[in-house]
Amino acid sequence: QVQLVESGGGLAQPGGSLRLSCAASGSFISINTMGWYRQAPGKQRELVAFITSSSRTNYADSVKGRFTISRDNAKNTVYLRMNSLKPEDTAVYLCHVRLYERNYYLLSDYWGQGTQVTVSS
Repeated sequence: QVQLVESGGGLAQPGGSLRLSCAASGSFISINTMGWYRQAPGKQRELVAFITSSSRTNYADSVKGRFTISRDNAKNTVYLRMNSLKPEDTAVYLCHVRLYERNYYLLSDYWGQGTQVTVSS
């Protein structure tokens, strides 16, 4: 089994910053893609950003230039640095990991439990 432990959410003022972390642990061979999604009340879950094993990144248009995703492969951890936060960034942020669990033929998806980010003055 694989566990994802998220941290770093909380309350920030508009224009402020937060950094989220998500560490993967358990039994697996290697991690392919790591990413962050978010879900606001009454809205669908949306992709925020992801980073591949070769460190190629992709961002939602709404966060480009403000958020930065990175990963530490030695620690099996993905980070999301969020700057210039806006009230519309308020949501539950969920970590997503796609990995090779038992062999290199099948990828498995795992989700974190989510961490609340609230942007308010």
